[in-house]
This record gives sequence, C-alpha cells and structure tokens, in this order.
Amino acid sequence: MAHDRPFRFGIQLSTAPSGAEWAALARKAEDLGYSTLFLPDHFGDQLAPLPAMQAAADATTELRVGALVFDNDFKHPVVLAKEIATVDVLSGGRVELGLGAGWMTTDYEQSGIPQDPPALRVSRMEESIAVLKGLFADGALDFAGEHYTITGLDGRPKPLQRPHPPLLVGGGGRRVLGIAAREAQIVGINPSLRSGRIDAETAADATAAATDRKLAWVREAAGARFPEIELSCLLFAVVETTDAAGTAELMAGVFGIPAEEVREVPHALIGTVEEMCDLLEARRERWGLSYVVVQGDAMDTMAPVVARLAGR
Repeated sequence: MAHDRPFRFGIQLSTAPSGAEWAALARKAEDLGYSTLFLPDHFGDQLAPLPAMQAAADATTELRVGALVFDNDFKHPVVLAKEIATVDVLSGGRVELGLGAGWMTTDYEQSGIPQDPPALRVSRMEESIAVLKGLFADGALDFAGEHYTITGLDGRPKPLQRPHPPLLVGGGGRRVLGIAAREAQIVGINPSLRSGRIDAETAADATAAATDRKLAWVREAAGARFPEIELSCLLFAVVETTDAAGTAELMAGVFGIPAEEVREVPHALIGTVEEMCDLLEARRERWGLSYVVVQGDAMDTMAPVVARLAGR
C-alpha cells in the first residue's frame, strides 16, 4: 500500500441542548486530539451542519469542521459553494467539504424532496463537484451540464484554502468510488447504502474482503494520483474490552461472517486500547486507512487511542 500517512481522527457529532454546550463539545474534541468535527446532514434530531460548523470553529483554534456528508440534493451547488467558502474564510481555512449523492430514504419521504434513482443522483453529484470547483477557482464560471447551468458567475467569497477546501467523497459502490478517486482529496471507504437504510446488505458489504475490492477500484480509478489521496473510514462500533473474542462472537451474526473475521471489519474496533491501536496500524498497512472517524458516543472510549496514534 502506497499510503503511509500519519493518523488523524475525526468525531461525528449531531446536536447539543445549547450553544454553550455545543461549544464545550467542540473544545473537548480539540483537547482530546481529534482533527475534525463532522456533522451528518439529515432532517432528524440534529443541528443544521453549516451554522453548527461555524459555531464549532468559533469555539476552537485548530479544530477542522465539515459535514459527513452534505446531501447534494438538499442544496444547489451555487448556494453550497458560497456557504462553504464563507465558513472557510471565517474559520481561518478549517473546512473539509464532504459531499454525497444522498441515500437515506426517510429524508426524502418526510421532506417531499424527490428521491431520484441512484444513477441520476450520482450524475448530479458529479456535476456539482465540477460547479463547486469552478466557483472556488479564480474568475467567472460558465458551466453547461445536464443538471446545472452556470453563466458568468464569479463565486465570492473565495475560500481561504486554495484551490479549495479538501473535498471528501465516500461510497461503497464502484461508480461513486471512481468519482471520488478522480476528484477528491479524501476518499471515504463505506459500506453500500444503496437500499436507503442501514440493513443486512449494509453489514454484508462492510467486511474486509469487500474493503479489499473497494480499494482496488479506488487505485484503478485514481491512477497516478492515488498516492495523493487520503483514505478514510467511519467506525460504527468502538468497543473497549478485554474479551475481544467474546464481543466478536456476539457481533458475528450482524455481519454474517465467522467471529474470527469480525475484528478485521474496518468499520468496527474491538479490544483493549493497545489492541485497538494495533488493529488500526494493521488496517493502515493493509488498506492505507489513516483518517479514522468515530461516532460521538465513542468520543471518550476512543480518546486513549487518539492520544497514542494521532500524528504518528
């Protein structure tokens, strides 16, 4: 594996009862050594990503902020470009731009936003990437695509990070990962969410063998730029335990694989702190996964691992 990047860690947080408590969460994440605070982009019980990103940036000095990931169907890229550039300027250049084609069926059902077929949503996201990059670049953009038409628009403000904030695109399918490999600075290796919900199909696509296949797709699509890509993975389960074998046995049915293979699943981390560190180092060696993102409920559990590995 060509990637020998230092580890960095992100935390995905969703909400807090007040601005003061949200700011305290952001400061805690920074103090614990997390690189980035991410928010999801759904219509459920969570803060809206952009104002929460700005509030987190205002409360900290180095913490990076982003969405994991913005649903392309919720914002026109012209609107998103202005908002992202604004937060990048106001945060001192600390934005990471996560973008996806949209996947959660309940978001579409409850909001009334049409959920087009996956192929159409992915095509629209691909055009959106071109529009975003064009608006972040110097000068006016003219773009005529199937989904977006931009005429003589000079996106302002320009982001502080040049040529643009790092673009993060993740996926579990070959086409999305191919787009990510060609266009993004950060590629997230995810289970398939094609069904629009987290289900047995999602778990079955989270295995080590599936990850081998996805990394091969990324490498092929990226070509010569593969060494430039930062590879990321979201952990859905972090379990600190002295009985990793017993925990893996309990989780084996979820993934539909033998218990001895569960600890190889890159989206779960099970064991003592030392064992978890060893697992992450093995995964970096095998797959190049150096940017590890955890759910908010694992912030404290993961903190000793972050302390040992961040920057190494």
